[in-house]
Amino acid sequence: MSELDIQISIEEGAWPSEERLFDMSGRVLGAAADYLRKEEKQPFPKAGAPEVSLVFTNDESIRAINAEWRSQDKPTNVLSFPAFPVTPGKMPGPMLGDIIFAQETLTREAADLGKSFDDHLTHLMVHGFLHLFGYDHMEDEEAEKMEGLETRILAELGLSDPYGDSPEE
Repeated sequence: MSELDIQISIEEGAWPSEERLFDMSGRVLGAAADYLRKEEKQPFPKAGAPEVSLVFTNDESIRAINAEWRSQDKPTNVLSFPAFPVTPGKMPGPMLGDIIFAQETLTREAADLGKSFDDHLTHLMVHGFLHLFGYDHMEDEEAEKMEGLETRILAELGLSDPYGDSPEE
């Protein structure tokens, strides 16, 4: 598995223990990094482990961040902030960036989707990590590429396609 320097901060919310989050993020982000390196030919630094910061917070906090940085005054499940400008297929730098998760939104979505908290958090970790590498879903073609990567990485982790098995609305 890829070596990553993962920094974890639990700021607000009823999150699992830091140890459990660290173990989970190491497994999930390591698998995502390995997949990107092998399948996407994503370059990684020749020396040192890339650093990623994971912040676990609540809806109130992420709402304020979302309003400030994205002009959307509402909570969201995950936000990613690359440390450097990135383009898919290029190594962003030794500091990848920050991924912020909102506990209440994540818990609510997991219940609505009929998924376990851990499975939904795993999906959002992969989703946020891909954003740090320049992948996005604003345009249909970008979304197709990013969702395909998410689905394949999650399959490597033994999880089903998060886009293909959702309940009908």
